[in-house]
Amino acid sequence: PQAIEALYPKTQVQLCIVHLIRNCLRYVPWKDAKAVAADLKPIYQATTLEEAEAALDAFSTKWDALYPAISQIWIRHWDNVIPIFDDPMDIRKVIYTTNAIESLNRSLRKVIKTKAVFPDEESVFKLMYLAMNNIAKRWNRPIKNWKAALSHFAILFPGRFNY
Repeated sequence: PQAIEALYPKTQVQLCIVHLIRNCLRYVPWKDAKAVAADLKPIYQATTLEEAEAALDAFSTKWDALYPAISQIWIRHWDNVIPIFDDPMDIRKVIYTTNAIESLNRSLRKVIKTKAVFPDEESVFKLMYLAMNNIAKRWNRPIKNWKAALSHFAILFPGRFNY
């Protein structure tokens, strides 16, 4: 997040909740995983920051004796979790997981790895541009709730994208 914020100071960094949960469940034996995951749900599904903090406190009270690392993970990353509570539900549904972004990054990494050396910086940008065009052709499923989210993005971030 710090590298992104350094390059793009107006960026609002939001961690992927799915990956945060997966990271937490690494510390939990299989027999407790379902219960722990269920008790994490009220944190990230809270409608307000206050509800989320109360849910995190309740989770800590219940599970810290067995798995203190989980609460610590949430607390350590809290600054990059809480921006989601400022967003309307339409945006939250769109950014809940980063699967589409990860797929894009994986495809771009694959393109870069096939060529070991680039003659100059411009050739990298050209290759990335062509790769993005080819990747975009495969996008055929619409993003659920995208139009409603796009409307909210336009209100929350005026002047940052073209209509």
